[in-house]
Amino acid sequence: MNTRAAMCASGLLCLLPCADTQGGNGGIRKLAQEFHVNAPQPVGAVEAPVEPPEGGLVLWYTRPAGRWEEALPIGNGRLGAMVFGGAPNERLQLNEDSLWCGKPRPEGDRPDAWKHLAEIRKLLFQGKYGEAGALTNRHMTNQGGGFNGAYDSAYQTLGDLALAFDHAGAAPTDYRRTLNLDTAIATVTYKVGDATFTRELLSSPVDQVIAIRIACDKPGHITFAARLSRVADAKAEFASPDRLVMRGQCDGGTGMKFEAHLKAIPKGGSLSGAGDTMRIEKADDVLLLLAAATDHVLDPKVNYRGKDPAALCEKWLAAAVARHSVAGDFRRGAAGYDELRKAHVAEHQRLFRRVALDLGKTDAAQLPTDRRLDAVRKGGSDPHLIALYFQFGRYLLISSSRPGCMPANLQGIWADGLKPPWHCDYHANINVQMNYWPAETCNLSECHLPLADLTLSLVEPGRRTAKAYYNAPGWVFHMITNVWGWTSPGWSAGWGYFPVGGAWLCQHLWEHYAFTGDRDYLKRVYPAMKEACVFFLAYLIEDKRGRLVTAPSTSPENTFITADGKRGSVCIGAAMDRQIIWDLFTNTIEASEALGVDAEFRKQVATARERLAPPEVGSDGRLLEWNEEFKEAEPGHRHMSHLFALFPGRQITTRGTPKLAEAARKSLEFRLRHGGGHTGWSRAWIINFWARLEDGERAFENVTALLAKSTLPNLFDNHPPFQIDGNFGGTAGIAEMLVQSHAGEVHLLPALPKAWAAGSVKGLRARGGFEVDIAWADGKLTSAAIRSTLGGPCRVRAAVPLSVTANGAAVQAEHPEPATIVFPSAAGETYVLTPRP
Repeated sequence: MNTRAAMCASGLLCLLPCADTQGGNGGIRKLAQEFHVNAPQPVGAVEAPVEPPEGGLVLWYTRPAGRWEEALPIGNGRLGAMVFGGAPNERLQLNEDSLWCGKPRPEGDRPDAWKHLAEIRKLLFQGKYGEAGALTNRHMTNQGGGFNGAYDSAYQTLGDLALAFDHAGAAPTDYRRTLNLDTAIATVTYKVGDATFTRELLSSPVDQVIAIRIACDKPGHITFAARLSRVADAKAEFASPDRLVMRGQCDGGTGMKFEAHLKAIPKGGSLSGAGDTMRIEKADDVLLLLAAATDHVLDPKVNYRGKDPAALCEKWLAAAVARHSVAGDFRRGAAGYDELRKAHVAEHQRLFRRVALDLGKTDAAQLPTDRRLDAVRKGGSDPHLIALYFQFGRYLLISSSRPGCMPANLQGIWADGLKPPWHCDYHANINVQMNYWPAETCNLSECHLPLADLTLSLVEPGRRTAKAYYNAPGWVFHMITNVWGWTSPGWSAGWGYFPVGGAWLCQHLWEHYAFTGDRDYLKRVYPAMKEACVFFLAYLIEDKRGRLVTAPSTSPENTFITADGKRGSVCIGAAMDRQIIWDLFTNTIEASEALGVDAEFRKQVATARERLAPPEVGSDGRLLEWNEEFKEAEPGHRHMSHLFALFPGRQITTRGTPKLAEAARKSLEFRLRHGGGHTGWSRAWIINFWARLEDGERAFENVTALLAKSTLPNLFDNHPPFQIDGNFGGTAGIAEMLVQSHAGEVHLLPALPKAWAAGSVKGLRARGGFEVDIAWADGKLTSAAIRSTLGGPCRVRAAVPLSVTANGAAVQAEHPEPATIVFPSAAGETYVLTPRP
């Protein structure tokens, strides 16, 4: 059968066999004129009023997605899809987390770069920033960049699954598409005449397949064609009796191999296929199962999958069918799918239902999600939309980062095309770290582990990079990395030279332990933390005042104006470098104490920490971003790197360092007055800053701005373009407004805004192994419950004096301050706190 792509009369690309096809499958051509993956949908027919779906945590719309940023994401950590919800033409854009172009590039390191370090430092200390910057660009970056240089890797789409339904030309009505965050199921429903069609779509973490259940309340009404395709480097074909198989190899056949298998299981009707198309005709019910894999071997110790993508697809499909079939045959009815669905929902809810947030609800909650966003842009109040956004962030993390998977990249696991923005890789000057800010506080600790695995995988290549660029022991990682373990700097010093990227990742290694107390885990990650310290003990040098600083150094992507009026980016000891190193040293000291190891090394690190140049305040009361009080080239720059010590660090706190906290506030206000926060992730960071400064009104103002200015119709964050970090940063910021624990105590409602006068939250986590529930009314705490998982002292701060009970009996407690309470806790016990009379 001759299958090809052709231009139909409408001028749109037809993806089915052309109309002159002959033979037994000629019936497929009846769908050809309808099978347009990106065809305009019959909006007029589907915009009729429909009832909102049941359940409060649902995104829903009354028309199909018209563009990628309107589609709805599903994922199991590894396998993802963007669901457009078209009627009659559906598109699923597919991703598999290990599918990247490129290859390992150890030649990215400049082997003799370190020989130029002394000259660069000499120029810096002479105040010759321009010359030092030029040398840094020439010698301390990688050997060629971008797709035409050494860094030629990018995360890529797996391809598309297109479905064209034959509705005999009738226009759909009563259309609705939804994404239920509580079940992780996307649904499309509509009517054609008196027949109601329903599609359910999920990506199962249990069965490692995407499942699409297609149903109609009228027997024999389901007729459609399915096609797998990719823009390049792949070919699909029908594999009798019941599947499509797409095989590919990146980089024109020289790179990573991959496969996708689509199996159809109809109830009733007929199944046929030819070329790259499969047809179901007059079925009562259909289940599609899609499996995908690559030949890329991840770390065998933590997430080995295998090197044969065909065998993996076969294994996953066979296991899904065998596990959930009824007497070995899905065709006996929907029971097989129901079992698959049940297992998927149970596993998703095991994580998702750990946290509940109630901020109240207005009539706006009855509107479709895109109309709710429009109302917020016009000044409307919708506290439930904020709770929905918060839970959407948790949903995205569950769906894009599970143990054994790659970490969430710049777009989670959802990316279209072969060259997505910024390679859709891992950026370590804030983006990948922000992805994981909500992991611990929002009770998704397991979802943090892929980032730990990535960090540990960078140690070995990072040793080579440390030797090449610094002639130093230990390991170093800079700004960008990928599936191949890249640790070299980027190809431009202003953004790519950032030797504290790995140190910042080490903060996440520590945070997982700080929340969980998992000693076995700490033993696994501590060597990486220690070895990062070893590098900085060698890299740090004395400035003219005898303090330890980094040189060369940059403040990510930002520039200053030198005394001669020129722009510069390379300096001595940028504030962020020093703050991250302070954080690394502090966390490593505490880790060694927890494990009872390396006492002498601990002293060495503590001594170096005391000698670090501290955060400094300029003449106008703001924190200094660079080693001198330079004028900013962009006063409203999106990066606010010199505030790391406020968040996500802990070097600056409102009570421990009030003067520095005030300087941080002035810095933040200055940035905002000059246009800061104009990208989604930057706005999300601002929420966390204001929360740490305990300013609930300013935090809420920026939550609202995040929704109004930087949120796409499907609630994805808008950089622009889409970057997922803002979603995760926004979720973390909302949690930070309700519970904080970075300063050695559990602080309840530290930044509660007036707009959230009454509400409750359940299941947030605090450092020390505590799980927290809070209820409040009239802007004041009414009760809290703290569950201790590790035992030990629990110190709690609130706006009102508290008393504590356990099992109905008073617990002996101390009150070192009127607003604090300290009591002993036992592992597994729950403590109830209420305002004292």
